[in-house]
Amino acid sequence: MTNHPRRAQIVQDFDPSGVGVENGNLYGLPFDYDTAEIVVFGVPWEATVSYHEGTCRGPYRVLEASPQLDLYDLDNPDGWQQGIYMPPIPEWILAKNREVRSQAAQIIAATEKGIDIASDPALTAALSTVNAASEAVNQWVYGQAKGAIVAGKRVGIIGGDHSVPLGSLKALAEHHPDFGILHIDAHADLRKAYQGFQYSHASIMYNVLALPQVSRLVQVGIRDICHAEVDLIHQSQGRILTYYDSHLKEKTYSGIPWRGTCQHIASQLPEKVYVSFDVDGLDPKLCPSTGTPVPGGLELEEVYCLLREVVRSGRQIIGFDLCEVGDGEWDGNVGARAVHKLCCLAVSGECLF
Repeated sequence: MTNHPRRAQIVQDFDPSGVGVENGNLYGLPFDYDTAEIVVFGVPWEATVSYHEGTCRGPYRVLEASPQLDLYDLDNPDGWQQGIYMPPIPEWILAKNREVRSQAAQIIAATEKGIDIASDPALTAALSTVNAASEAVNQWVYGQAKGAIVAGKRVGIIGGDHSVPLGSLKALAEHHPDFGILHIDAHADLRKAYQGFQYSHASIMYNVLALPQVSRLVQVGIRDICHAEVDLIHQSQGRILTYYDSHLKEKTYSGIPWRGTCQHIASQLPEKVYVSFDVDGLDPKLCPSTGTPVPGGLELEEVYCLLREVVRSGRQIIGFDLCEVGDGEWDGNVGARAVHKLCCLAVSGECLF
């Protein structure tokens, strides 16, 4: 990892107990791209979202809320000292999202009415446009993530819908021959080209499984799933392990401590772990403006407990994403706290809590 010579002076000059300032960076921290250990890219993209819109504003909401957080973290009190930096959110992605969203909405409406997209030349052309735009966003994320990884940094992604981290995962796959994904979500996201979109938010994990370096996908909190996804899980020969929300709650109702369940889940992951955190994996009271809310779900502290057990088990978090943050002040607040915890645990070899 990087150890920039200017970082020590920046840490010395910064008061972590001071008032959070709105300086354009996450948490008002004074780091830049060169001096940061962790670079977090905001990707304001939600072209294929199939229910509520607004997650394209998620990166902005997280950034806006972040200076309100206190920086002391119980797991890693000095985690901020490693340096966290969020480059300017690319406005061209937001503009491209606005440009193609109306075309995507037409396709979504057509599929929900049972119309065969292939039978309508206008819809077929619109689908090609949306898929091409999604590919362009994926390539941008890939390029940014690859550059940061080559520079010795860990990469985080803030979406946007859940399609956005694919490029980052492809970049990681070029540097890590074997890693697993801890996937926190209400949905399995294992649909093939959902509604015709090659890079649908509902297809991210299906697309990720095309990377042979991903040796295991461990899903937690799933509670909205289709038959084809269940079939794929059963046919994966253990490559996909899914912990359904109802089953997890039954264990808790039976008196099995949540920490013990988290230890078991962590034990199923390989040594290197990427965390893909869709906020709709949480109880919707914590993310009311997310794109596809589902009753049930995890408390934020339950997710933190799971992440701690991953670190305590000796596994290494090599990257992360937080997606589907909605366009709401409370959603941004919760999202900023989740990103901060991920950053602190990603650079920590142990938990002090």
